[in-house]
Amino acid sequence: MENQFCQLKSIAQISQKPNFVMYLFQKIKKAKHAKKKRKNYLLRLTHKSKNGQNRPVELVDKLSSNGPFKPGDIVRVRSKEEIQATLDGWNQLKGCAFMEEMWRYYGTKQKVFKSVNKFLDERDYLIKKCKNIYLQEGVVCEGIKDIAECDRSCFFFWREEWLEKIE
Repeated sequence: MENQFCQLKSIAQISQKPNFVMYLFQKIKKAKHAKKKRKNYLLRLTHKSKNGQNRPVELVDKLSSNGPFKPGDIVRVRSKEEIQATLDGWNQLKGCAFMEEMWRYYGTKQKVFKSVNKFLDERDYLIKKCKNIYLQEGVVCEGIKDIAECDRSCFFFWREEWLEKIE
């Protein structure tokens, strides 16, 4: 019956020092993850974006010059063309995926809920650090239609480069 608890209640347990078996398991997972990251990095060096051209670094740098957003700031999700120009062949920018369900929000005005500095990666149950990622009020996933229905209503992660502050 322990699985019925909210995830927030289990964070204290997750943050406790693991026993030797869990410690060993986490080390193996981290090594596998590091190997996978190295492999993906090498693949991305030669991979081109969806439009067949390498992603211009200057464009990503230009789009990220907004400065940090604060909770309550009104932002506009950039146009489809601007967002696509930042994505690689895996629909990612700096490791953050732009999900198919997020496209319906391009060009809309949203309110910043909060910034994300750390999150629990449920694939390997590790707390991961990040920067320049924001959550928007009321903008949640309604389930990935291609895979299966999901009722969790998770927030989408939005990179700073995909958002534009409205003065």
